[in-house]
Amino acid sequence: MKFERREIILIAGLLLFMIGLIPFMSPAYAALIVIIMYFGIKFYVSKRRQLMEQDVGEGLCLECGAKIHEKKCPNCDRGQE
Repeated sequence: MKFERREIILIAGLLLFMIGLIPFMSPAYAALIVIIMYFGIKFYVSKRRQLMEQDVGEGLCLECGAKIHEKKCPNCDRGQE
């Protein structure tokens, strides 16, 4: 997990969420909940990104949208051979 620019927005949002939780519980519990939420969101996003990279593979064909395999589209290149 590496740090990206959009994580600043995530951190700011979670800090505001923590400030909103403080009237209802102690600051230590609010901080613990926010820390767990941060790593949970990071884990979820990294898993989703891995799944998308596996689905896309080498890329998508611009003509039909099929997944490219061995630098050839299985639908479009079949008719050219």
